[in-house]
Amino acid sequence: MIEIDGSEGEGGGQILRTALSLAICTAQPFRVANIRAHREKPGLMRQHLTAVKAAAEICVGEVDGAELGSRALTFRPGKLVAGDYSYDIGTAGSCTLVLQTVLPPLLTAAGPSRVRITGGTHNRTAPPFDFLARSFLPLLARMGADVSLELARHGFYPRGGGEIRATIRPTARLAPLSLTARGGFVHGSAEAYIAALPLQVAQRELAVIGKVLGWPQEQLWVRGLANDEGPGNAVTITLQHEQVTEVFTGFGEKGVRAETVAEAAALEARDYLAATAPVGAHLADQLLLPMALAGGGEFLAIDVTPHLRSNAAVVERFTARRVHIATRDGGFLVTVA
Repeated sequence: MIEIDGSEGEGGGQILRTALSLAICTAQPFRVANIRAHREKPGLMRQHLTAVKAAAEICVGEVDGAELGSRALTFRPGKLVAGDYSYDIGTAGSCTLVLQTVLPPLLTAAGPSRVRITGGTHNRTAPPFDFLARSFLPLLARMGADVSLELARHGFYPRGGGEIRATIRPTARLAPLSLTARGGFVHGSAEAYIAALPLQVAQRELAVIGKVLGWPQEQLWVRGLANDEGPGNAVTITLQHEQVTEVFTGFGEKGVRAETVAEAAALEARDYLAATAPVGAHLADQLLLPMALAGGGEFLAIDVTPHLRSNAAVVERFTARRVHIATRDGGFLVTVA
């Protein structure tokens, strides 16, 4: 039984989600204590509980402590089963984080699976749908994965109600990935999603992004959504290079000016463009697990975050892989071997 202290490192939900995925992939049970110890509301919230139940369902696993607010649980994986799965978070909790929990194991299943998840698709503390579709999954495809992803409906905080659908086809074995250079710049664009809010909110956001990044109007797009998908607002900046695409997002919040939301995302994108390493902080977190399952890989990251180090520690607990981080010109070379 692998013992995990959820208060180590960044002390968030990623520790639990990575442990669930790797427990199924490696057929090893684990016990975790101090779940989300560093968060304002420790313990399992709905999106984390949904991820736990989803992980248990796809492998006919056993779980003790799967309750809202629980700060400890034990997970014993069973036999992985491909199939059609549907999960309703019931809040604006992140659909993408639940998907990322079951995605790695289902890539190793005996047959294809279809997964439908309802909840939040654009959440302030989670990778939005656009990030998965444009940044993460294309790199996973280069490793040999065959995953298609569809956004059926947007879901914003606090209402939720969004829906994503994924089709996951089995992969005999993921191939190692080396991502140490961006390649040439291909294209940049910004989108402002708006639902049941004044259109000028999106227009003001795009004006700020255009000014910060020096982009003309043809690179700035208003994406008006149906009123029943709101109220909600988010801005997405997509930077496509030959070897990698990065996505930066700002999330509208009650009481926060549109200009503030847009400027934060635009400055993050500008900092990325001024750097040379291909992998941003959020993408770095996501690449460790598939690289461990592939038997290795490497990438050059702009920064090393507590999230990355926490994920690395969990990977090393479940697998024979080791994560090495070394300072290099332009960033940090992260190697999984």
